[in-house]
Amino acid sequence: MSSQHTDVAAYSLGLLEQQDRQEFEAHLAECASCAAELAEFSSMADLLTGIEPVESAQDEPAEAVVVDLVRRRAADRRRRVWRQSVLAAAASLVLLAGGVAAGVAAAPQQAAPAAALVPGEPHSAADPATGVTGKVGLVAKAWGTQVTLELANVRGPLECQLIAVSTTGARRIITGWFVPSAGYGVPGHPGTLIITGGTAIARNDLASVVVQVVHGGTLLTIPV
Repeated sequence: MSSQHTDVAAYSLGLLEQQDRQEFEAHLAECASCAAELAEFSSMADLLTGIEPVESAQDEPAEAVVVDLVRRRAADRRRRVWRQSVLAAAASLVLLAGGVAAGVAAAPQQAAPAAALVPGEPHSAADPATGVTGKVGLVAKAWGTQVTLELANVRGPLECQLIAVSTTGARRIITGWFVPSAGYGVPGHPGTLIITGGTAIARNDLASVVVQVVHGGTLLTIPV
């Protein structure tokens, strides 16, 4: 064969002679690229649906015409899959942004004002023991209170929870997240953590929100 890398489609369609097929199979055992391409061709049996018989030009074998057609249709399919993946990713971001508990790293170069990142009635605090700082924005809702937290100066790995504490001492978990080793709002990783959740505790009955390590101590308490 003149180029074994170009024989994937012909092999998949059974167009190779026995000697060429054996040579290609020996090449296939050592070439991950051809193996991946063969898997793609093998999963696309519908590519030839609707193809009319092809009359080859005098200087071009019929099998070469078919192989070229399959390659072009495979390329079209890859482009369609890529477009669908991009659209799906965009849709996922929209859903994430609208979720009840969504965490985002807010880079310092963002132009959005702080009020847009942490909407609602603002409260902030810093813990001298842990060094963690935070700000919450509270929005009264018919179902309770929306709570948005901005957290900084924290390193991981840590599994954390945001807890709402009522004026009677009742505690309700708002949401949870994982802090990676790099952390948030620290040198080398200055982006803060923005996370939003909700609690059934009414705004007037809310006394504080607490950032706590799961099965561990308290990182920060913000009186509200």
